[in-house]
Amino acid sequence: MPKIMLATDFSERSDRALRRAILMAKEIDAGLVLLHVVDDDRPRRIVERDRVDAEALLQELAATVRSVDDVACEARVMLADPFAGILQAVAEGEPDLLVIGSHRRRLLRDVFVGTTAERTIRAVTTPVLMVNAPPVGPYRHILLTTDLSEGSRETLQVMGRLKFGAHAARTVLHVYAAPALRLAMAHSLSNEDQEDYLHQERAAALQSLAELMAACGAGDAAAIARHDGTTVANEILTAAAELKADLVVVSTHAKTSLARMFLGSVTEQVLRTSPLDVLAVPPELARR
Repeated sequence: MPKIMLATDFSERSDRALRRAILMAKEIDAGLVLLHVVDDDRPRRIVERDRVDAEALLQELAATVRSVDDVACEARVMLADPFAGILQAVAEGEPDLLVIGSHRRRLLRDVFVGTTAERTIRAVTTPVLMVNAPPVGPYRHILLTTDLSEGSRETLQVMGRLKFGAHAARTVLHVYAAPALRLAMAHSLSNEDQEDYLHQERAAALQSLAELMAACGAGDAAAIARHDGTTVANEILTAAAELKADLVVVSTHAKTSLARMFLGSVTEQVLRTSPLDVLAVPPELARR
């Protein structure tokens, strides 16, 4: 039986994530593990009190999921740093999917140290679903993104093996660069020349995208290409809105640690700004 793990802090954000996890578990006939990590870097009596309360609440939630939703469910409480605890639980439980709620958007903290959610997504080798929108049913339209690299190629292959969203429409998006429009020579191009240039770049991007999709067995999905007129993350979310997609799939590949520290990867920008659910897929899965 597939296994879905939900990391919860009992917030409203986690309640949305729980409902999504239940919907997905029912769709793919998966078991559900409810996880809560009690921060143990506090006085022992406070930690123990929180552990007892968390176990009681999680057991109550698990019993409700089993009886009302008819989903196999178990509860687990760990004492650790929240980030370290989630990593340990994932390593020990080996879930097929980790579900988390959206993070609190605290700008300065996010810029300098990132969120527990983003740190988790970068560290685990399990697909991680960040639930941002209130669940209303199974996903209807999934937008998969690719930069045509080997990492994103592997992500498409992984998505081909995942069972959820089998009845959802699927679109694969590639945001391509149009470097000539950013160079000094752009000012010497007429509007007609710029349009011709963009048309050629788009045609080349669509050709490359079609070849990649055929190689990954994703030929039944729709393909679209957009040039990076703004940021790549913004183009992805704009396309998702236009398509009325309710899930965006991104890869956690690429970008050096130094680049992430100063600029942030496309994946992190999408995670921090998306009003839609985001599934982050580590390409390492395709090599297993």
